Amino acid sequence: MEKSRFKLLLRKYWFLLGILGAIFLAELVPSLGATGGPLKPEWTVKYVAVSLIFFLSGMSLSFSEMKATTSRVKVHFFVQAFTFVFIPLLIMTINILLRNVFAINEWILKGLATVSCMPPPVSSAVILTRAVGGNEAVAVFNSVIGSLIGLFFTPLVLLLMLGKTAVVSTLSSIYILCQTVLLPLLVGQTLRSTGLLKYGVHQLPLSSIGQMALLFIIFTTFCDAFRTHDIPMDASDILITVFLVVLIQMIFLYMSFELSNYFTNIFSPSDVVAITFCSTHKSLTLGIPILRILFSGYAHFSQITLPFLIYHPTQIILGGLLVPYLKRWMNSTRSRTKLLP
Repeated sequence: MEKSRFKLLLRKYWFLLGILGAIFLAELVPSLGATGGPLKPEWTVKYVAVSLIFFLSGMSLSFSEMKATTSRVKVHFFVQAFTFVFIPLLIMTINILLRNVFAINEWILKGLATVSCMPPPVSSAVILTRAVGGNEAVAVFNSVIGSLIGLFFTPLVLLLMLGKTAVVSTLSSIYILCQTVLLPLLVGQTLRSTGLLKYGVHQLPLSSIGQMALLFIIFTTFCDAFRTHDIPMDASDILITVFLVVLIQMIFLYMSFELSNYFTNIFSPSDVVAITFCSTHKSLTLGIPILRILFSGYAHFSQITLPFLIYHPTQIILGGLLVPYLKRWMNSTRSRTKLLP
């Protein structure tokens, strides 16, 4: 019984354990995945792993599933505005407070700013919305559209917020993004539209393959960090980072839920569930490759990615804890949808 339960937990949290394992392995053998090492991450990450992730994203996205919800302009506007406008502005305000009042480590603040710019994921928000019984079509549409917006928004805002530390020009960054992100994404979507998925490709574990590529990126990132000893953060800084990430994410969830639930004449309970998850979740799959492209070779890359690595499992854990609560809330208020047009 215990053995089967262990296998179930391992299957459920294998990616989180993979992140921890990748960081631990990087500390043991940093020269293996560091820049210039045997794995040649300066080429294999930028032109293979990153491109593979976005190619697989293109293969897995189905725009036909979203046609029925394209007219829900108000709900889409709320999600995207909360994700790309409200959250960055709120984090900027919080960072000013933390910097001036509490004298928090500057790299923690830069990491929080990095998290605030990230696009929504195309998986976790949809999965949690489905688990609650919320509006899955809204979740899918906004996850995909948010990811596409993020391909342009995230790099530009990052370069504005952290521009002094960028090691490449904006024009060069856009070129690299087009080459390693947009092109593979379009190729994957084109192959999907040709009907290739009908010949068994849909049976491949596309999500797991993409996550393995992401673990490789995380491993090489921390290999560089440990080899150059560029982590001037002690244990207290890391604990503060964890505390701030959890606290900020709880604030995001609360505000998103309360604000969307306030507009009862516009959003149904099932809409509110989708909004709560989609507007607060951030995509590690899209975010880490974008950061790797923009700041490859940057000495403090690991510090600015640490809050993001913490944010990812936290959003899944908090989301899972909210599922039964939101399910009960939605069932008790479902009658409200009868008042909507």
